[in-house]
Amino acid sequence: MGVEPDSAGIAIAREHCPDGRFYQLSVDDAPDVVLADYPEGFDVVVSTEVIEHLYAPRRLGLFASAVLRPQGCLVITTPYHGYLKNFAISLLGAWDRHADPLWDGGHIKLFSRRTLTRLLEEGGFRVINFGGVGRLPYLWKSMIVVAEKC
Repeated sequence: MGVEPDSAGIAIAREHCPDGRFYQLSVDDAPDVVLADYPEGFDVVVSTEVIEHLYAPRRLGLFASAVLRPQGCLVITTPYHGYLKNFAISLLGAWDRHADPLWDGGHIKLFSRRTLTRLLEEGGFRVINFGGVGRLPYLWKSMIVVAEKC
């Protein structure tokens, strides 16, 4: 089952997974149509490289919480932006290339472990696992966070 706000994204998902069920929704929408089809909710919600594109990223946690069963898990990946990585980008003078403000549809928010943890805790989640992927430690390309619904 998948949720995607863009009709072109839905078409691609249906092409690659014809037996899947897909809903054209964003985290700004109420999940009522999903819950009507899946009233028991879900054990896991996965969001890969999405939250950094949202104007109101807290809504992702609210949407996930609404469709998760008690103690369900939210798995999020997003580009990592901790102090050491940000410092390295600054030393290299690479911010214009890294976070190009002229990239239409680009990254709106940049998260560190601390800021993503705070967002999830505010939304009623408890982080149970954290890891970085790609590149050297603390210069990671992305982070993976697993959080449990409280």
